[in-house]
Amino acid sequence: MKRAEKPLFVQNLTEELKSSSAIVVINYQGLTVKLQQELKKRLRAVDAKMLVVKNTLFRLASKEAKVAEEITSDTVLSGPTAIVVTESDPIAPLQVLAKFASEFEIPQFKVGIVEGKFQDKESLIALSKLPPKNVLFGQVVGTISSPLYTFAFTLENNLQKLVFILNEASKK
Repeated sequence: MKRAEKPLFVQNLTEELKSSSAIVVINYQGLTVKLQQELKKRLRAVDAKMLVVKNTLFRLASKEAKVAEEITSDTVLSGPTAIVVTESDPIAPLQVLAKFASEFEIPQFKVGIVEGKFQDKESLIALSKLPPKNVLFGQVVGTISSPLYTFAFTLENNLQKLVFILNEASKK
């Protein structure tokens, strides 16, 4: 990248970081071009993108975007680094990355920011094991509605007993 292009690149990256709901820093060392293209394709399917960025440019952009400083520490930004950003569901790219890593053993999570909260490697792995958002919503609705159904069934059952008792009493 030419020196004149770097400020524009940093400015564009800053805007992406500001508007993202999740930023995940990964180590992509050992990822071939073909595998990298496959990973990018899978990430695009969940409205995320992977950017291979020089560490110094990422550090500048994240400072301008006021991203948590833990994500730009020297230990995190050592070696080849790529970032995955998304503006939509923050968990979906984590699931794609975890599944891809289980298939090919590359890439590895470093750190990330999910919905404004800093996440270390273990937290990212735990988040990647969560079910998709629509499944979680279904589980919440089921959990909330279950007592209501039980209550309605109990009331209906008592009404049926009352009708049975009144019916028996009218026969006598």
